[in-house]
Amino acid sequence: MARPQSTATQRTIGEKLLGVQWPLLGLLCLLATVGITAQVAAGGGSFSPWADKHALRFVLTLALVLAIACTPLQWWIDIAYPVYAIALLLLMLVPYFGIEALGARRWLGIGGVTFQPAELMKVALVLMLARYYQALRPDRVSSPLYVLVPLVLIALPVALTLKQPDLGTAVLFGLVGVTLMYLAGVTVFYFIGGALAAVWAAPLVWSRLHDYQRRRVEIFLDPDKDPLGAGYHIAQSKIALGSGGLSGRGFMQGTQSQLDFIPEKHTDFIFATLAEQWGFAGAMTLVALYVLVLALMITMALRCRSQFARLAIGGAGLIVFLYAFINIAMVTGIVPVVGVPLPLISYGGTSMTTIMVAVGIAMCAHVNRTTPVHRGG
Repeated sequence: MARPQSTATQRTIGEKLLGVQWPLLGLLCLLATVGITAQVAAGGGSFSPWADKHALRFVLTLALVLAIACTPLQWWIDIAYPVYAIALLLLMLVPYFGIEALGARRWLGIGGVTFQPAELMKVALVLMLARYYQALRPDRVSSPLYVLVPLVLIALPVALTLKQPDLGTAVLFGLVGVTLMYLAGVTVFYFIGGALAAVWAAPLVWSRLHDYQRRRVEIFLDPDKDPLGAGYHIAQSKIALGSGGLSGRGFMQGTQSQLDFIPEKHTDFIFATLAEQWGFAGAMTLVALYVLVLALMITMALRCRSQFARLAIGGAGLIVFLYAFINIAMVTGIVPVVGVPLPLISYGGTSMTTIMVAVGIAMCAHVNRTTPVHRGG
């Protein structure tokens, strides 16, 4: 009797794998291939020290995506609140036990492994809000009390992240949380009121910013104010973008990247490295890949039966899109410089794991898009 049971289990997993959104995984593989190529160029033509690790991490996390896709959707609903609570607790521990680097405490070390609790919180926040609105009756979504609860749950990680300080991640938390509230059906008048309140509070927020954060905004407004100091990053990035022209200077031919004028050329500023080598055409092709990822995830969300599944996919899509948008906007000088990587292109295991886990949960929601789930509470 054991053999038929095993066959049935395998058949169920096989059916789930057939329901995976394979075109989305194909786009992720394309992006990762671009990332590996970019890491080779950043490493001077060698797979070491970045490209080999980048490739290995992607293969492992791709397997993780498929494993998550085969899990029951109800399981993610059940653990949503505990995962959020654990992520919040870890964020609270950062000021006291965190590892300091580059003037900020953002990392915790456990058993020789260093990680950023803020990365876990990005996924936890999506899960928590998706479960909250799954349990909420539609007629209560815009009631003041039921709007206040998610606002508080969003504000807590924002405040804790600002203390590290990590303005970029705090902004990302706020954008993901508020956008998910809108997608859940909260009336637009709350967002208009929030925008007016933000404008009113801007002077207070400015006074509370750290000196280096105010400096970044000033340099954003006038990059020539300190071209060899705080404005060096964006100045060199713009030179690289301009030197790439329409078609680029060729693989490993960019002087800005190959002569190490571009700072953090394998992480935060890798888009400038790519644009110098592949030009405007290559850069726009990369942007188009991210747009296709977002479009596929929107299509996936629209096909789902449950509110949790729709918002889980929407939240995962937001994480990928906002990562890409903020990074590209930063590198091109549209927004101030913040530490946000380019998804699957920038070197970094924690950010790649966050993105792929989020995609895995979205894939699980898509695989189980017609499966009834408990409303929860």
